[in-house]
Amino acid sequence: MNQIIRSGTTARIGTLFLLLGPLVSWVAELVTAAAWQDPTYSPLYNWVSHLGLTGPAQTAFGQVGNSPLGAVMDVGWVIYGILLIVGAALLFDVRKGVRPIAVVVLAVVAGVGVSLVGIFQGSNANVTNGLITFHTLGAQSVMVAGNIMAIAVGANGSRIGLSRARSVASIALGILGLVALPVFMTNVLTGWMWNIGMFERAVIYPIMIGHVLLGTGVLAVRRRRTTPALPTLRIQTAS
Repeated sequence: MNQIIRSGTTARIGTLFLLLGPLVSWVAELVTAAAWQDPTYSPLYNWVSHLGLTGPAQTAFGQVGNSPLGAVMDVGWVIYGILLIVGAALLFDVRKGVRPIAVVVLAVVAGVGVSLVGIFQGSNANVTNGLITFHTLGAQSVMVAGNIMAIAVGANGSRIGLSRARSVASIALGILGLVALPVFMTNVLTGWMWNIGMFERAVIYPIMIGHVLLGTGVLAVRRRRTTPALPTLRIQTAS
């Protein structure tokens, strides 16, 4: 079956970028959430995007946001977006047809989306000046395109070199994220707002885990291919 990814140094760099993106974002999230003191940050209750609020404490979208290290989270999201776009462009060989092109396009949409979330905060000021549109558009773009990308990667797992287990897991993660999306939006639009952080992460985390599966899967395949086979010892018996 034809491979849709590149080989060599370019592919290795792209793979590392895809793996590092979610790790950078998770580290930024942990550091930023730990800095919240009044109130403390709850990953189940609080909005994810409230981690990126800078400036004084404010009540935005029904919750108090007070993120002393909000800039750390914003930078983490922008870095994630850049690593996702560049990593996919380096790993997937668009000369191989529609399949790799589709994955790269989805990665670009998702990467631009998460970067917009970091650049345009979900703040009251941006609601007033209209820039909240870019924040909302970015969030919705990464939620949709990111989960579809996970499904596309899993569906082409054999062409990427992923194991069957990783391919199935990637598809399952993408489906989970897409199923969680309307539940999350219903929670928001109805004003119920129950454990909004939990539902939001149910949409986002499958995307991030999918990127980790992709990166580690490709690295594992390349490690096996470059590991020299042990010589076979032959024992001769006296005749």
